[in-house]
Amino acid sequence: MKNLTPLVSIIMGSTSDLPIMEKAAALLNQFEIPFEMNALSAHRTPAEVEKFAREAKGRGLQVIIAAAGMAAHLPGVIAAMTPLPVIGVPIKSSLEGVDALYAIVQMPPGIPVATVGINASLNAAILAIQMLSLRDSAIAQKFEAYKAGLAQKIVEANKELAKIEYPYKTN
Repeated sequence: MKNLTPLVSIIMGSTSDLPIMEKAAALLNQFEIPFEMNALSAHRTPAEVEKFAREAKGRGLQVIIAAAGMAAHLPGVIAAMTPLPVIGVPIKSSLEGVDALYAIVQMPPGIPVATVGINASLNAAILAIQMLSLRDSAIAQKFEAYKAGLAQKIVEANKELAKIEYPYKTN
């Protein structure tokens, strides 16, 4: 398994972001999509960030998920130096994560970063899977089954809710 070429890179500004980013890793793993995880800092390791971003496409990566809190420059800095799509995950570390959200969302024209909600690494992985599905029919089939499973959970939840009785409940 270690000889697989990663298709997705999960980058976090600090390993303190790992508890949040594990949701993305778990979903990619469930879909059997090869991925890598690394900590890089736009402010503390700028040379390493630049090397990573400039070499990402040549290494076979197709999507980058970049998480950062506070000033949250990491996703934008990576997006500035790679042609690959970058998905930003704002991390709640200060100001309830709104500072990170604004930093990631407010990119200048020509340097887009797709952005999910604060701490929403699962949605970042889902978006990456959707992107990969455009070229890979096996991933697309797994994703369609995943979406059907989400709908089925709601159907089952409604069956359970129907069993709950209240004197004035009408369904």
